[in-house]
Amino acid sequence: MFIRKILKSHRPMQAWFANSSAKRASVFANQCYMLHHASAYVRPLSTSGKGNAFLLSPPSNTTQSSTMNGNFFSLNAKDSRHHDVKMSDFANKVVLIVNVASQCGFTPQYKELEKLYQDYKDKDFVVIGFPCNQFGGQEPGTEEEIESFCQVNFGVTFPLMAKIDVNGSNEDPIYTFLKSQKAGVFGLTRIKWNFEKFLIDKQGNIVQRYASTTRPSAIADDIKKIL
Repeated sequence: MFIRKILKSHRPMQAWFANSSAKRASVFANQCYMLHHASAYVRPLSTSGKGNAFLLSPPSNTTQSSTMNGNFFSLNAKDSRHHDVKMSDFANKVVLIVNVASQCGFTPQYKELEKLYQDYKDKDFVVIGFPCNQFGGQEPGTEEEIESFCQVNFGVTFPLMAKIDVNGSNEDPIYTFLKSQKAGVFGLTRIKWNFEKFLIDKQGNIVQRYASTTRPSAIADDIKKIL
C-alpha cells in the first residue's frame, strides 16, 4: 500500500513524457531510486501473529530537526560565479527556493518555475535555484554548463546559485536552516530528491515545503496569498 501510494503520486509526471520512451525510462529510474531510499524509512513491528505492520521512522543518518534562531534573510550564499550573495538582498520579496538538476525526470519543471517568475517578479517574487548533484548524480556539470543548459532549453532568467550539498556533513547552511524550519513527509527533515521547494514570505518565514512531485503551477495560489 505504501509503495502503491508513492507510485500513484508520480502518475502526473509520467504523462509529461508519454511520447518519449527515453524520458519515460528516466522517470522510471527516478521512481526506482526514490522507492529504494523510501525503504530506509520503514521497519517492521512485531504484531503477535496478527498480520504485518510497519513503522515509519528515519534511518540513523537522517538529518534531525533542530531549533535554529535567525531569519532566512540573515543567511548568505554563493552565486553561479561564486560571488557572495546576501539573502537580505531579497528581503521584502516572496522567495521560492528549489534544489535543481539538469538530468532528472523533474527537470522540465524549470519551464513552470520560469513562468512563475515571469508572472510574479514585478509583484516582489523571486525563484532561486540551487543546483545539487546528490540525487542519482543528475547534476554533474559545472555552474557555467548548468546556466547555459537552463537558458538554452528553458529560457531560465531567475537566479541560479553555486552547486551545493543539501544533505549531510557538507550541506549548505541555507538548507540546514530551511530543513530545521519546515519538515517534510512523515516529519523527516532530509531532502528526498531534486526539485523540492520551500516557499518563504516577505518576513523570511518558511511558509510551506513541497515535494518534488508538486508542479510549480500548483504553487501559484499559495504565492498569491502572501504577495
